[in-house]
Amino acid sequence: MSENAKKEKRRIDPATTIIPFVIVLVLCAFFVIKPESSTNVVGIIRNFLGDTLGLYYLIVGLGILLVSLYIALSDIGKIKLGNLDDKPQYNFFTWGAMIFTCGLAADILFYSFCEWIYYSDEAHVAELGSMQEWVSTMPLFHWGPIPWAFYAVLAACFGFMLHVRKCNKQKYSEACRPLLGKMTDKLPGKIIDVLAVIALIAGTATTFSVATPLLSRALSTLFGFADSKWLTIAILVIICLVYTITVMTGMKGVGNLAKICMIIFGLLLTYVLIFGGKFRFILETGFSALGNMFQNFIVLSTYTDPMRTSSFPQNWTIFYWAYWLVWCVASPFFMGSISKGRTVKEVILGSYLFGLSATLISFIILGNYGLGVQLSGKLDILGIYHESGDLYGTVIEIIKTLPVFPIVLVVLVIGMIAFYATSFDSITLVAAQYSYKEIDGYEDASKKMKFFWAVLLIMLPIALIFSESGMANLQSVSIIAAFPIGIVIIMIIASFIKDARSYLKTL
Repeated sequence: MSENAKKEKRRIDPATTIIPFVIVLVLCAFFVIKPESSTNVVGIIRNFLGDTLGLYYLIVGLGILLVSLYIALSDIGKIKLGNLDDKPQYNFFTWGAMIFTCGLAADILFYSFCEWIYYSDEAHVAELGSMQEWVSTMPLFHWGPIPWAFYAVLAACFGFMLHVRKCNKQKYSEACRPLLGKMTDKLPGKIIDVLAVIALIAGTATTFSVATPLLSRALSTLFGFADSKWLTIAILVIICLVYTITVMTGMKGVGNLAKICMIIFGLLLTYVLIFGGKFRFILETGFSALGNMFQNFIVLSTYTDPMRTSSFPQNWTIFYWAYWLVWCVASPFFMGSISKGRTVKEVILGSYLFGLSATLISFIILGNYGLGVQLSGKLDILGIYHESGDLYGTVIEIIKTLPVFPIVLVVLVIGMIAFYATSFDSITLVAAQYSYKEIDGYEDASKKMKFFWAVLLIMLPIALIFSESGMANLQSVSIIAAFPIGIVIIMIIASFIKDARSYLKTL
């Protein structure tokens, strides 16, 4: 073994590398060998956390949104992430493109087409008012300000840790040091780091398993071969190859891919808006939905359904807050790392500007196009879904109503693969750096470590597909992993405010 190899081995942190690897292997075996038992076990745990203790997720969600605005508009918002004379590393568009694509962009594209279908069957939505008004509103709420608040405020926290305090330990526990003190380097800190990596893997598994079947359905529609889990797994492997190759090129490759993603995304949205034949309906329904969401925001954010007449918040709102929480391990860390030279206020409000606005535009255009097709009688989308129970097939039928739909399917496939690759570029970069005991904020992880995480992150999604997990099982994975991470995130934000206040006194 060379001296460099020995040095590399000494630097690797087994708590955030070996332990997660063992856990992933055990979970993969459990999901593949005992699919029914695994579903039952995670269902029981999910019911306790998401139902009995569901109020916790709602309080965390609304609380973090309010805190993010407080931080941005307070004196803390004026702090520059880096030295006082540092300039931003990336121009505004490149930075914004990486902000949007480093997280759930592929899922946003998928759910934009079809989420309104889910809500059309919800008793609680029917109680609120007309279908057109509320099935177009709920997606904007569930993918709107609160989820992006998680990313925005944590990006500022990690950016401060990396670029102002210049920490050489890129870990969740390090962000808690102002509160934990010496305990950061002991068992409490190790527990936080292991929980963070497990949550990262859970989020990865959920997003891959939810949306990739749409890719296999689109390819089978285009080329006529049979759709199967093997095709989905093949797509996962291809995506893994794309993001592995990209991540090996470093930040330049990630930035270029992010810009390509945004161009493809913009072309798709523009095509549907202009050539789909629902231009007026899309804009007017979207405008009304935005007003409806903001007018009822506090009510939607605090609705708990205590009598469980519909369990709507337990099935949807709590799931989405948990889904985004488990993604808070990697995406905000990446966002903070690329934000050197920007102020805390710029990072938080810029994240809302790019991330939130792009998300809302996607749901308004793609979702309201499908809703317009349904209400105009052009295609009975709800009838197709109710008869088949196949959401992915229903999305394909929606796309078929567009002019020259094969081209749209090609753009959709390319866009989703690019989005996935960009998201997992950022995750792999963060996870690889997370695996070291110490690493400089501007130091790149080794290619071996990047490759290790690129492969590890694809294993659990494949296992979930083998187990043929349904939506409930995937929701359970996120809700369970998000519970402890929510507590850690509160600690990180409190630590940041405390440390930032101390830093301001030195200026």
